Amino acid sequence: MRLRSLGAALTVTGSAHLLSVDGGVAGAQVLFDCGLFQGEAELEARNREAFPFDPAELAAVVLTHAHLDHVGRLPLLVRRGYRGPVYCTAPTAALAETVLLDSARLQVEGYRHALRRARREGREGEVPEPLYDEADVHRTLDLLRPTLRFGDTARVGPLRVTPGRAGHILGSASLLVEHAGERLLLSGDLGNRGSGLQLDFEPPPPADAVVLEATYAGRTHRAWPGTRAEFADVLRDSVRAGGKILIPTFALERAQLILATLRDLMESGEVPRIPVFLDSPMAARATRAYFEYGAELVPPVREALARGEDPFRPSTLHVVPTGAESRRLHRYDGPAIILAGNGMMTGGRIGHHLRCHLGKSSTRLVIVSYQSPGSLGGRILAGAPRVQIMGEEVEVRARVHTIGGFSAHADQDDLLAFLASTGTPRVWLVHGEVEVMEGFLPVLAARGLTANLMPDHHPVDPLTTTFPGGRPPGLRDGDRPVRVRDE
Repeated sequence: MRLRSLGAALTVTGSAHLLSVDGGVAGAQVLFDCGLFQGEAELEARNREAFPFDPAELAAVVLTHAHLDHVGRLPLLVRRGYRGPVYCTAPTAALAETVLLDSARLQVEGYRHALRRARREGREGEVPEPLYDEADVHRTLDLLRPTLRFGDTARVGPLRVTPGRAGHILGSASLLVEHAGERLLLSGDLGNRGSGLQLDFEPPPPADAVVLEATYAGRTHRAWPGTRAEFADVLRDSVRAGGKILIPTFALERAQLILATLRDLMESGEVPRIPVFLDSPMAARATRAYFEYGAELVPPVREALARGEDPFRPSTLHVVPTGAESRRLHRYDGPAIILAGNGMMTGGRIGHHLRCHLGKSSTRLVIVSYQSPGSLGGRILAGAPRVQIMGEEVEVRARVHTIGGFSAHADQDDLLAFLASTGTPRVWLVHGEVEVMEGFLPVLAARGLTANLMPDHHPVDPLTTTFPGGRPPGLRDGDRPVRVRDE
């Protein structure tokens, strides 16, 4: 086996891992994930680079889950010639449709807006076209093969692939890849054990080497009961203040977890029943997939479904379909909870809610997602007294609460528990900040494991290659990836 990471190596975004066997001849290459690079402009520019292989010669593509940083370049791969199967679980296929169509829509809208502005300024030729459009997405969706089932081995090109439950988001999978007696385990993104929505990741099977995500390899999460109690305390305080409760949220997993938790807290009487507005059409569409595949989730969700109830619908929920209706919420009198995208407050409908309410002392801003330092959320967390929102300077008078236990990623204890089940001494770290992964190396070494940071675009034999100190060639002291987001 030869593994070449084309994304999420030495960074946390753009996941794509090319596995070659039999010398890498045509028909012997399989791509695992094909994600979009997200973050600063320099990083996002990588989305426009040519693939370092002929897409038409891939035997197959396999997806671990439907987050944009794992599926967002698939339509580009198809636009550039790929026509083969894309294997995934059924829930991943359902969510990928929502994610990719939304991505195409945003790209086309952004292009048209930038083009109009460029024409006014006489620089029309400087505006890059969208990576893909909805037609490319529909061609991609036609290639999806939602046939992977947890625990069942499937033939994928020259490989045998067995998915296991990863517990990250709905349908997420770890993948055991076998060829010619060699066994490589790709962790995918692993979930936070004991979360309020996903079942825990399954103990993985034995493998010769593991490619392990390391997003939170340097952190220990608060247990879910403590997070739930903290959230309830914040909500009760917020209701007493009488203003709006703004919760910036990502559309996949985070929105559904918050909705389910709000329903639980209101049904139990721990939190007053006040109006809840879901102001994210993408989150509303994704929630339908969570409802359809609710049997994959934790027992309270399954039990609610068995009673004919919707576990993601608080009794006071209102879904806001249009931008005009979203803006009308500004005139709503009294306390209310508003969930809107995006999670880092860098775009989406949360912007105009912040512009309207952030300057009021009765407002509560509840942050449940990672905020990069350069984002609007990051500036608010840093204590900025004033921030620019949609071209307007707004004084920050709202009370800001941060609740960190909603993470969908495994912490260090989770990662070590996952590795303990594999029986392998060989670990390759991906999907993490360089300083976090480097800090994890001695933790792994103390447990007798040989760990390396996966190099970017440099092929390795995952079963035999080793780098001095675990650091790949060309990694300079001070190299740091762009922090992107907490999914």
